[in-house]
Amino acid sequence: MTSTTAGPMVGIENVDMRYGGADGTLAVSGLTMSVEKGQFAAVVGPSGCGKSTLMKLVTGLYIPQTGTVSVAGERVSEPVSMVGMAFQNPTMLPWRTTLDNILLPLEIVAKHRRRIRTHRKEYVEKAEHLLETVGLKGFGSKFPWQLSGGMQQRASLCRALIHEPELLMLDEPFGALDAFTREELWCVIRDLHFSTDVTVVLVTHDLREAVFLADRIFVMSARPGKIITEREVHFPRPRDLEIMFEAEFTDVVHDLRGHIATARAQQSEAV
Repeated sequence: MTSTTAGPMVGIENVDMRYGGADGTLAVSGLTMSVEKGQFAAVVGPSGCGKSTLMKLVTGLYIPQTGTVSVAGERVSEPVSMVGMAFQNPTMLPWRTTLDNILLPLEIVAKHRRRIRTHRKEYVEKAEHLLETVGLKGFGSKFPWQLSGGMQQRASLCRALIHEPELLMLDEPFGALDAFTREELWCVIRDLHFSTDVTVVLVTHDLREAVFLADRIFVMSARPGKIITEREVHFPRPRDLEIMFEAEFTDVVHDLRGHIATARAQQSEAV
């Protein structure tokens, strides 16, 4: 990354991203948004609006054709090592134990790679503490195939946090889980965010998930994606699941659903 002036933890300024060259698909256009340090932000929108593209731009997996992306005040020009990532599919390596899967980023991130060889015990203790935090105490020696889907996702969160990232990017991490397990993990990530100063950006299709977890919600238009509205969420923290039955919570969800319905209608008209 190259230096820019200090600013928000995530800054996206007038970004265009096109796949397949000059005549390829325009995924996002004029995309602009910012997330402050320590915030929990959620990004919602119709299918195919460019939410996952946004995630890859922030992590440096894609570099935009126009506009700028910055993380922690530095312009993104390559993959960003200070970011932790968790996805809908936990992609645990089946031949490694849960503990060794969690330690994997430390073998890749340059500042940890050499140190883990001489301070492995310290890192193992840290991984075991994370496992206990997400309700997996004693499961470090198990292989992924011995864990349920929800347990694998909990371990995936530990892996995303093991190198103490300043920014945690979550791309539909709970979408493949049953409703009960999904709500359990909402509380896990709520507590992790509450107990640290990590900044979180969550991409999700679940509006209740966004409103329950986030401080700010960004709604994207249909492709090519851009931010069409922002919504502050002022419910006090920590939030209990019972808040989802309150009228104020439902009002926010319905408001967001209305914006997305409008975006879908505009997409249909364009087609």
